[in-house]
Amino acid sequence: PLEGGKLSPSVFSRAAEKAGFGSRFLRTSIDGLNSLLFPVILILGEKKACVLLSLSSETETARVFFPELGKEETEISLEELRPRTTGYAVYVWPKFRFDERTPDYAKPKDAHWFWSAIAENRGLYRDVLLASLLSNIFALAMPLFVMNIYNRVIPNRAVESLWVMAIGVGIMLTADFVLHLARGYLVDRAGVRTNIRLSSRIMEKVLGLKTEARPASVGSFANSVSGFESVRNFISSATLFTYVDLPFALFFLVIIAVISWPLAIPLIIGAVLILFHTVLVQGQMRELAESTNRASALKNATLVESLVGMETLKTQGAEGQIQVRWEKAVSFLELTNARLKLLSSSVVSGTQWVQQMVSVATMIIGVYLVISNSLNMGGLIASYMLSSRFMAPIGRVAGLLLQYYTASRSLAALDEIMKKPTERPEETSFLSRPVLRGNIEFSGVTFSYPEQERPALSNVSFRIEEGEKVAFIGRIGSGKTTVGRLLLGLYDPQEGAVFVDGTDIRQIDPSELRRNIGTVPQDAVLFFGTLRENILFGNPGATDSELLQAVRIAGVDTFVQRHPKGFDLSVGERGDRLSSGQRQAVALARAVLRNPPILLLDEPTASMDQASEERIRRNVEAYGRNKTLLLVTHRSALLSLVDRLILLDGGRV
Repeated sequence: PLEGGKLSPSVFSRAAEKAGFGSRFLRTSIDGLNSLLFPVILILGEKKACVLLSLSSETETARVFFPELGKEETEISLEELRPRTTGYAVYVWPKFRFDERTPDYAKPKDAHWFWSAIAENRGLYRDVLLASLLSNIFALAMPLFVMNIYNRVIPNRAVESLWVMAIGVGIMLTADFVLHLARGYLVDRAGVRTNIRLSSRIMEKVLGLKTEARPASVGSFANSVSGFESVRNFISSATLFTYVDLPFALFFLVIIAVISWPLAIPLIIGAVLILFHTVLVQGQMRELAESTNRASALKNATLVESLVGMETLKTQGAEGQIQVRWEKAVSFLELTNARLKLLSSSVVSGTQWVQQMVSVATMIIGVYLVISNSLNMGGLIASYMLSSRFMAPIGRVAGLLLQYYTASRSLAALDEIMKKPTERPEETSFLSRPVLRGNIEFSGVTFSYPEQERPALSNVSFRIEEGEKVAFIGRIGSGKTTVGRLLLGLYDPQEGAVFVDGTDIRQIDPSELRRNIGTVPQDAVLFFGTLRENILFGNPGATDSELLQAVRIAGVDTFVQRHPKGFDLSVGERGDRLSSGQRQAVALARAVLRNPPILLLDEPTASMDQASEERIRRNVEAYGRNKTLLLVTHRSALLSLVDRLILLDGGRV
């Protein structure tokens, strides 16, 4: 992601990885750089950077490349360069790539998007394990202290020994307190890092999905993405502590058995009962968790669809139908949730009952052992204290069962999203075409939308020369808008190819392709924010003069000048505070702001009055004199902009 149109150091490594490079940040002076690893990126002050190509110790000069100067190299004295540096540099190197000749077993396996993010913090988790080991060892302090008090101090009136042991226990308890704080801090720190990394990966995947890979329901899709919250909660500190402490439960069981092996019997029986009950309800909980996930997706889809189409619902009087659909989804979801919570509650309540019965059984057996002189009082109390340390993590594991199934279903849904194809596969190297001329060719293009049997375009071929103006006309559903979507690379044709300047657009980076095409879609969508922010969308670095020129061409100035807030006018969600015609004008301003060589206008004046349409026609005619224009329209007034017409009928030219 770019910040203000620029790549920040914090995300540089991600950008380098996408481009097939490895990178490493380090803090060093110019004189401390390894010349064998040149070129190296130097981070300069004032949010600038340069590429250091070479150093000459004899002449005290450096060859550098400043992005602001284009591709030219510059020779600069080290005396002048040193004050500009911040002391940070970035080494960059190309990663080795395997080709198709490499056997599959010899290729490195792709890291899982979720577990690899967890593994990035393995150093922190290693420290957590070490802290847990010491903490659980220190947990023996109190039981052993109590046992020695009853067995040695009180019978022998050894007050001196009491204070020595008390000081030792106090030190260990203090150390245990510090370890608990450190463990919590480390887990939270690792959790924050992991959550940020995973959230970024998920959002990056969502934004980069191929259009045909996106689910039909936005609400269901959003529900799957928001399921990350349940995954995040499950991998929180409480969950991790439970699984870290679980192996140490066996350690406490061994200590109890050493003190008196009969006392370990009720603990083992209790643990078996808890785990047996937990396993017994697994199947039902899995089914209910899946049903809950599906019902939640349906409810969310209904909500999103209703909010987006609220005006239509009211004008058509269809609120009752949506209300019934909503109540059915909510009723099913709540009933399923109630059954799921009942099962979970049975596990938790059963675990508590077993723990209490184990405590009672431990005391009963202990009393008999004390009476028979097989166990002393100190050993009984110490064993009782250790028994709670043994049963606690086992009880928490049972209590986490509900969270586990909810999180596992959410993770499975996210996994499906992360496996979907993207516009920029990692194994694909795109051609760099930052500037296109505007020659367009469709060669034998056949395309059908997902889950549609009838092709939207069938064996379509045509050629548009650089600077030519062409209008696509035809009846509704004839494929006019589809031509634009294919040109933008939003969809790939099933047969044939689309060429721009003689290059198949599948070989061109999608962002560079779309940067060269100024698009006004049929349904102009704006985003919450100000008018200025929406016009600068995609080109935040534009100057005020460029902004004013764009709004003049698009006719936005007619309503900006009349409003007291001007460019700071809030457009609302989806631009709902503007009329349809105003939204189209903003979309046109956004399209021409980048000064692209190709203009793709899909019904650009469909919601405008005749006066506004005529003004747009004149402005576009003057602005697009040297540009390639593709116009989709049913308005005869705009046809004077074009040199020729292409008639589409039933997906054919």
